[in-house]
Amino acid sequence: MPRALLALAIGAFGIGTTEFVVMGMLPQIAEGLDVSVSAVGLLISAYAVGVVIGAPTLTALAVRFSPRQTLLGLMVLFTVGNALSALAPDYPTLVAARVFTALAHGAFFGVGAVAARRLVPAHRASQAISLMIVGLTLANVVGVPLGTLLAQQLSWRLVFGVVAGLGLVTIAGLLAWMPPVSGERADLRSELVAFRRPAVWLVLGVTTIGCAAMFAVYSYISPILTELAGLPESWVTPVLAVFGVGATVGTLIGGRLGDRWGMSFVTGVLVTAAALLVAFALLARFPVAAIVLVVLFGAATFSLGPVLQNRVIEVARVPGGSLVSAANQAAFNVANALGAAFGAAALSAGLGYTAPMWVGVGLALTGAALALVAVVANRGRRPAGRTADHPAGEVPEPVRAG
Repeated sequence: MPRALLALAIGAFGIGTTEFVVMGMLPQIAEGLDVSVSAVGLLISAYAVGVVIGAPTLTALAVRFSPRQTLLGLMVLFTVGNALSALAPDYPTLVAARVFTALAHGAFFGVGAVAARRLVPAHRASQAISLMIVGLTLANVVGVPLGTLLAQQLSWRLVFGVVAGLGLVTIAGLLAWMPPVSGERADLRSELVAFRRPAVWLVLGVTTIGCAAMFAVYSYISPILTELAGLPESWVTPVLAVFGVGATVGTLIGGRLGDRWGMSFVTGVLVTAAALLVAFALLARFPVAAIVLVVLFGAATFSLGPVLQNRVIEVARVPGGSLVSAANQAAFNVANALGAAFGAAALSAGLGYTAPMWVGVGLALTGAALALVAVVANRGRRPAGRTADHPAGEVPEPVRAG
């Protein structure tokens, strides 16, 4: 694999760390800025707002530039944002710095996916994207725990400073390894044409509904593990770390199998995820079974990421494809909000902690049905000789990196 993918993975690791590490530093930030923990918790919402705004906006503004130029600009923004977070003298400044930092998040993954798939042959596109996304999953396994420990022992400001350093490393890697022509320049009008294609909306629908199944359960995994499985609170963090390992393995597996089976793989995974949630709902009171099923569920759902990211670019059939790629990142964040909201509604109705699992079953099966529609529709127009369910059309030769 080209070394440029390592630069993308480091950037993804930094982005994942800065997004999630705040959850582990709430008390330290609150004490340092003399505000309440609940106020600091709003930093998480502020970051999410920045992601939703930045993904389509910055990608649309950057369509005339090459992916390499855009990624470098986004990493500069990311690095400056984390440096400002480290130096923030008060709470309002930190909120502004977090929103500023988050603007780069969705656009980086959207444009990075376009660049990654151009670095390898077409039959390894999903695998290339998975190697970038694995940086995000590793952030939950390594970056967040280490950042939380660093905040507890030294300073939360130092954590943001270290993440800014990761941004500088990413910039250096992109300059050294990313080919200047890694992707095609486009214009906003041609990028918007992609949204006229039903196939694009099918993939975005699968991302929104199918991935919401994961968040319907994961958003409430802590009380599920303690109230249903009977695990002590001290066990939750190690279980979530193991969940992260499963997510990392699933991302890598998804990259490999997704290149071969495309949306057929997505359909099978979502049906499997629904089956795992049924088993989880029935066996959640058995600690060992609950832990195993949580890990398997994480591996299954995270295997979807690289496949769906690659697929939405494929079916767009436009030069570049950065805007639809970023739209898929926005759809993933919408899935986060929808899944958590549906799970909350089930809990508010007094249905108990197994209710989010049944909500997840319904969402996963709905996503699987949409994925199946995409498979059937593509088979109807696929010419002879094509493998899996990749769309017809010539695919440019990969741009080799160092």
